[in-house]
Amino acid sequence: MKIVATIEARMTSSRLPGKVMLPALGRPMLAHLTSRLKAAPSIDEIVLATTVNAADDILVDFAKKDGIRVFRGSEEDVMARVIGAAESAQADVVVEITGDCPIIDPDLVEQTIRVFKHHQVAYCANSFFSSYPDGMDTQVITLDALKKSFSMTDDPLDREHVSRHIVNNPQLFPHAYLVAPPSLHWPGLGLTLDEPADYELIRTLIENLGKENPLFGCGDVIRFLRVNPELLGVNDMVKRKDLRPT
Repeated sequence: MKIVATIEARMTSSRLPGKVMLPALGRPMLAHLTSRLKAAPSIDEIVLATTVNAADDILVDFAKKDGIRVFRGSEEDVMARVIGAAESAQADVVVEITGDCPIIDPDLVEQTIRVFKHHQVAYCANSFFSSYPDGMDTQVITLDALKKSFSMTDDPLDREHVSRHIVNNPQLFPHAYLVAPPSLHWPGLGLTLDEPADYELIRTLIENLGKENPLFGCGDVIRFLRVNPELLGVNDMVKRKDLRPT
């Protein structure tokens, strides 16, 4: 069973263009993310799932230098792009990650994969119930389930948000879920890279925690912010998308 992480990334984000290549400690955000996924033992390969737009040529160059596979597909039909990326790596299982989660915790990624394997389900996520900080989101899906879902829906929202149809049809796709323990429970904490204020906070976290431990975890972030609560005001006005079951 080959487990492949796909990273959805593009340079033309409406709210923060070029966000995945913004620097922190001398490295682009995307490099921080790939380093973390490489640290998850169960992931066999990483594929950068970007678009055919010329603006994303820089991401293709990054992938080559970073030693990961790259796949280019539709900008609008993200589900098709992720499926193409997974197929290009002969994946059996997809660990779906978005490029706006540069400080995702590799231990949480690994835990989600292990729960998925233990329960032998079609879909497993730590984001189904709002409990972990936003930005730790990991979804693990069999490629067969993803392709079946693709064949069943033409809804543009389903095609844009890869797992939406699967999440809304648990009777067709058996689910398993992770819920944060008390020490990591902070669903209102925004650690996704959506707007300039998010970049300011995430860069600050990387600069303060990443020098000693480049793979600092979710617990490290929470403890740091508890000690430095003034940082919570940096991005607390950013509105987040909520795509949990409708």
